[in-house]
Amino acid sequence: MMDSSFKKSFAFGLGLLGVAVAMHMAYAAEPAEQVLISGQGVTVTTADVLADAQRIPPEVRAQVLGQTHTAQQIASNLYVRRAMAAQAEQAGLAQDPQVQAALRLAREKVLSDAWLARIDGQSNPSDAALDALALTTYRVHPERFQQPEQVRVRHILIADKEPDARAQAEQLLQQLKNGADFAALAKERSADPGSAAKGGDLGFFARGRMAPEFEEAAFALKNPGDLSGVVQTKFGYHILQLEERKPPAQQPFEEVRESLRQQERANLQQKARAQAVESIQQGMQVNAEALEAFAASQSKK
Repeated sequence: MMDSSFKKSFAFGLGLLGVAVAMHMAYAAEPAEQVLISGQGVTVTTADVLADAQRIPPEVRAQVLGQTHTAQQIASNLYVRRAMAAQAEQAGLAQDPQVQAALRLAREKVLSDAWLARIDGQSNPSDAALDALALTTYRVHPERFQQPEQVRVRHILIADKEPDARAQAEQLLQQLKNGADFAALAKERSADPGSAAKGGDLGFFARGRMAPEFEEAAFALKNPGDLSGVVQTKFGYHILQLEERKPPAQQPFEEVRESLRQQERANLQQKARAQAVESIQQGMQVNAEALEAFAASQSKK
């Protein structure tokens, strides 16, 4: 019997054995292939686990494979799958026409993914070339990098479920006008747990992110230290204090440089892929009559 954790992880591992993208690089970085699990004529090696692990997002792959129990579970899943495949071969299932077609498609999927990975690698320009492309995009489309006006405020929230909530807010506002420390009062009294620990500080935000009444009061404040009146929203009663304003401005190139580099690299790779597909399709001949007959036969099922 399989326990529940094995069932979940086995289901997780039932994808194709490897996505093939950068698979050869993963092998090259590893020591000599070793057998991890064996039995009944079936073996699973480090190469098998690395191939299967290509489906795991790169940013967490090392963390997943770096845990012995997780690596063992992946290897166990592969062992069960390989043993099932061997039993299917012995039962003659590999001779079934549909199974043969599925096997061809699976093989072609792995190989075509490897081919696309090669195209991507050949379409990977130097850092200097990427920087030049990114800078050109930044200069030609400045409207894409405009930042709207932003304000940074602190606030104190008195939840409307509190008894005499508005009266409490009015009392706090008077204390603030008399010189009380806003951050200290926010930590002590604000019902907004996310900002209370930071003295009510909400950081910078642009229009369209806050409740309309709150936003109107925030952007009406002119000078650092200015206080709003008591502002009612669906969350309760707020008091706001302006910390800082940022006028509309263009994002510096350095802030968007990396994202633009990634975008330009992806564009070049996509263009190279499209050219490869177009080249292949030039030799493609469509049997329209056979396609129509096939579609007609399927529609009757």
